[in-house]
Amino acid sequence: MAVRVYHRDRPDERMPMIASDARLVVWPGVGAHSANMNYVHMRAGEENVPHTHAESEDTLFILSGRGSIADVANDAVLEFSAGQAIHVPAGLEHQVRGDRGSDVVSVGGPCPADLELLEAIGLWPRD
Repeated sequence: MAVRVYHRDRPDERMPMIASDARLVVWPGVGAHSANMNYVHMRAGEENVPHTHAESEDTLFILSGRGSIADVANDAVLEFSAGQAIHVPAGLEHQVRGDRGSDVVSVGGPCPADLELLEAIGLWPRD
């Protein structure tokens, strides 16, 4: 395999449970076996469905905006803003929220890719 370059608009696979504009960019569907990177534009007031990645660590880098992340399992909420990274250990239930008055744009995601989640939303396995 050779080096490849992707744009956030190609491929155009979406994850509405994460945000109204959550896109898979680097993921198993394009041949990535251990890496995963999503592009998410969460509108102000939006929040994702609380979820867990059983075997994947979730790391998000905040490109713009301000919001919070709920550590559901430990009843804690942490605020974040542009330039910060969020790391969620495998197996921890969490929820990202655009609850600080601005849109939130981030890149990152669970690594390795959460195949159970992709299967649950109908994107894996690919035929």
